[in-house]
Amino acid sequence: MAEKVYTATFAGKPLIIKTGKLAQQANGSVLVQYGETTVLATAVLGNVTPKDYFPLSVDFEERYYAAGKIKDSKWLKREGRPTEEAILTGRVIDRSIRPRFDHRTRNELQCVATVLTFDKINDADMPAVFAVSTALMISDIPYAGPVASVRVGRINGAFVINPTYAERLESDLDIIVSGTSTRINMIEAGAKIVSEDVMGDAIEAGFKALKELNDLQITIAKEVGKQKAELAMAAVDEALAREVRDFCEPKLDTAIFTSSKAEHYAGQAAVKEELMKHLDETYAGAPDLEAKKTAAESLFEEAINNVVHRNVLEKNRRVDGRKLDELRPISAEIGVIPRTHGNGLFMRGETQALSVLTLGAPGQEQWLESMEIDLTKKGFIHHYNFPPYSVGETGRMGAPGRREVGHGALAERALAPIIPSREKFPYTIRVVSEILGSNGSSSQASVCGSTLALMDGGVPILAPAAGIAMGLMLDEKGESYKILTDIQGPEDHHGDMDLKVAGTKDGVTAMQMDVKIDGITPTIVRETLAQARKARLEILAVMESAIAAPRSELSPHAPRVHTMRIDPEKIGLVIGSGGKTINAIIDETGATIDIEDDGMVFITCASADGMKLAIERIEQLTYEPKPGDEFDGTVVSIKDFGAFVEIVPGKDGMVHVSEMSTERVAHPSDVVKEGQKVHVWVVSVSPEGKISLSMLGPNGKPRGERPRGGGDRSRHS
Repeated sequence: MAEKVYTATFAGKPLIIKTGKLAQQANGSVLVQYGETTVLATAVLGNVTPKDYFPLSVDFEERYYAAGKIKDSKWLKREGRPTEEAILTGRVIDRSIRPRFDHRTRNELQCVATVLTFDKINDADMPAVFAVSTALMISDIPYAGPVASVRVGRINGAFVINPTYAERLESDLDIIVSGTSTRINMIEAGAKIVSEDVMGDAIEAGFKALKELNDLQITIAKEVGKQKAELAMAAVDEALAREVRDFCEPKLDTAIFTSSKAEHYAGQAAVKEELMKHLDETYAGAPDLEAKKTAAESLFEEAINNVVHRNVLEKNRRVDGRKLDELRPISAEIGVIPRTHGNGLFMRGETQALSVLTLGAPGQEQWLESMEIDLTKKGFIHHYNFPPYSVGETGRMGAPGRREVGHGALAERALAPIIPSREKFPYTIRVVSEILGSNGSSSQASVCGSTLALMDGGVPILAPAAGIAMGLMLDEKGESYKILTDIQGPEDHHGDMDLKVAGTKDGVTAMQMDVKIDGITPTIVRETLAQARKARLEILAVMESAIAAPRSELSPHAPRVHTMRIDPEKIGLVIGSGGKTINAIIDETGATIDIEDDGMVFITCASADGMKLAIERIEQLTYEPKPGDEFDGTVVSIKDFGAFVEIVPGKDGMVHVSEMSTERVAHPSDVVKEGQKVHVWVVSVSPEGKISLSMLGPNGKPRGERPRGGGDRSRHS
């Protein structure tokens, strides 16, 4: 194929698309340059598999060379496992394109987006979605595209499409919208507590901007696209499908409608068992009996889907009997386990999240490194664990998968706007949400449980946050629909949309949406946001009954952090040669000490005595003497004209022989000895920093007694 180059301008930046030159053995490949960020996207169709689902995989590959960087690790220089950011971007691509395939496809399909250059201005994620969709459009792979994504920011009340990194720092929201020219099929959003109306307006602005990118893909596909292949699909026996529907749907209409998850699946299993017996009897001796039973497995799922949809759309009847906008029973508790820095237990129906707070020193922040960013630190971390027992199953335990990473990041994004600034609360904050039971919306239960844990731990959050998952049932014509509040497992599995919204009483902090259909309209988005707000306020009221405000005191098991500021030029005095001084303080006090370049010092210690001693040691090292200050010092050397006395570690002054006694002193050694403790006053400090001391008090007489407590010094300013 000859190389073809297409140029355009999108959101004020150059967009260049090249086809036909790179990765020619892929079914489809395209090189997309946005600004000077470049992404190579490929789509490859594999062999037919025996799997009973559509085997699509999507990978987003970061390359450090793209940013002109070599990995900082001393031992490992090549890229390893994908960063969390790369995993999340891969999920965005996957969720954008997946609804545009015929899911009866059984050929393996892999889409890979590789970042080749990164200009540090334009994020590679939006060009990657465009590139992958374009690669599919020009390939011979059946694909009902195009799909495109845009990012929406808001600066000073004005929406910005595909903002730069610098603009994103100024923005009060960060929304990714994916879709076709007529429907939205993916949303990923974070915001600094904005109203539902602003959220809806931003999503609509992004949706309108998509059409230009989709039209461009259509133009390219018409010129260089391959003829689509005819793939072997999972065949549907229409007669068998009708038989399964007629046999199962009347039975399912009663068997699966129950408030208990266990009873729902037990009823479902009982009907399925009856179906298999019916097929055994009806087709006894038939050579294709087993094939029919295998096909009936997926047809049975379709029958459940039909029953769930029909009952909601025609009767407003949900699986567990709730009203369309009704929440399941909710409970909220704090302090359910001992010795933590804070914990909260949140239950919504059979979904149960236990969130546990841990507070650490500022220096325990998480260091992040990726292709996009240089080493930077993150002081608030949320992690999400989903063990198999949460759904009553056995399974592998180990490192978190993409789902755990995605759900943890969503809850973290929802909570980040309510976390206090480092100046107000100088701790590293980690919350871990353990999903102990799951029947829908465990990520949003994590938002609620984590808010409870933060408040239980005394973290002065800006406002409590809660989250809810919303669903949709759409008729076959795509005209009539019903929005569901607080969807549970069956409504998520058999429904058409999963839209999660988190926020405070004043607005939205995070949002995520996926669909199993062509997509939804901006109108449905707005209606869902309004219905979700009502639910969120109800949940917040229940949480408030458990704890109305953050505790005034930290847990006795949590460390304390003291902040102080020193002259930046004295940082070296505190650290010492090779860290000798600061390590000695740490060993002596048991404190953790973090010092920033601007002179801000954070002292973290679980012991009050250790904290006090660490503060004293740093004050001594950085102290600037003033006339009139007094000390218990140590004589470090004796000269003919006087003695040098160390008043604080590393700092000494000179006591002239005339300042040792009211009587004449022939030689300083007649009054003092090296190592002797003496009480001295600061007489003067020269511009060069030389300190003159006196053993005579302000009244010209020696001090009669030593200060109480035998401390190293007492100072009067």
